[in-house]
Amino acid sequence: MKLMVATAEGPREADTAELLGRGKVVLFAVPGAFTPTCSAKHLPGFIKLAPEFKAKGVDKIVCLAVNDAYVMGAWGKDQKAGDAVVMLADGAGAFTKALGLELDLAARGMGLRSQRFALVAEDGVVTHLAVEEPGGFEVSRAEAVLEAL
Repeated sequence: MKLMVATAEGPREADTAELLGRGKVVLFAVPGAFTPTCSAKHLPGFIKLAPEFKAKGVDKIVCLAVNDAYVMGAWGKDQKAGDAVVMLADGAGAFTKALGLELDLAARGMGLRSQRFALVAEDGVVTHLAVEEPGGFEVSRAEAVLEAL
């Protein structure tokens, strides 16, 4: 699928096979950029522990949200993600739907979003998937994913 990656030069199209299909990749998804748990705990945990992920052979850490690339870029700058985490925008939620991990938050004024989850893919094959219970923040946090490696 084609998604958008936030870069210092602006949004860039990214192919999921290229982004997720080579090496060991950790992808974690959040319901929304700039939301409380996502900004205070989820993304910061992966940024902080990025060196430990690299030490365990992880080639790339990717943060996914059903937001546009401009929002993901601004959030990455705000959180000082730098090169530690690739900020991936699933603007229309097509990738999230294809995974079967969409979350309907229309009643809360947020529309279609992603469930909070984390996965590890090795050469395009998912070897670990952890999906949070509604409102949870345990199995997809950076520390839990690091332990699963």
